Amino acid sequence: MEYSEELCPGGYRFFYQDGLFRPGTDSFLLSAFPRLRPGLRVCDLGSGTGLLGLLLMQRQDLSVTGVELQMEAVRLAERAAAANGLTDRMRTVPGDLRNIRALLPAGAFDLVVCTPPYYPPGSGAVSPDDARRTARTESACTLADICRAAAYLLRWGGSVCLVHKPERLTDLLCLLREHALEPKRLRFVEACAGAAPSLVLIEGRRGGRPGLAAERPLILQNPDGSPTAELDAVYFRTSCATEDLP
Repeated sequence: MEYSEELCPGGYRFFYQDGLFRPGTDSFLLSAFPRLRPGLRVCDLGSGTGLLGLLLMQRQDLSVTGVELQMEAVRLAERAAAANGLTDRMRTVPGDLRNIRALLPAGAFDLVVCTPPYYPPGSGAVSPDDARRTARTESACTLADICRAAAYLLRWGGSVCLVHKPERLTDLLCLLREHALEPKRLRFVEACAGAAPSLVLIEGRRGGRPGLAAERPLILQNPDGSPTAELDAVYFRTSCATEDLP
């Protein structure tokens, strides 16, 4: 079944399918991590139904180009662009990011974002559904493929922002540097203060100098179990304005 929801009252509307492209916390958290400014040219690798792009555009006036392999996801992303009047600033290129040179020009973007598959092939239970298997495991592309594509797409000094599992942090840092995307910022996500991190947000800069800033953790719940003010802002529960982010 197909659904559509608003990001916030009066905000952009996104589309998804039950069991295939459901919205995830990871996309919301990643959308609040980049340092955005008006006019940025953004590429979303493995863009799915376009949710991450819409979240970024809800926060700032910019343009987003998605790259997505699965045609059903491309269709939903195109529906979202049309429904929100964003066809001039939001587009999705069908194709395999491993062949990025055939899809988009080099150095054309200021920011690349991606919610990559977290698990190597053969790790954990394997979904029989192609869409979920591709989203969960590195069956269609690896972390190295993503870093390689980001390095090609970014202008000198541009940034890539990713969300991943903490247990893959060493792989992530090494691969970013290997592709001349110097790690500059990282932030762990914790369910509650003092809990083991469940996710890590990281920014790499093309051609950046060495020097990594570890930011305070992003805490999702208060001691009483209620969402923190920052999580409320990430989900636009208080306002659609980006200025409300701590």
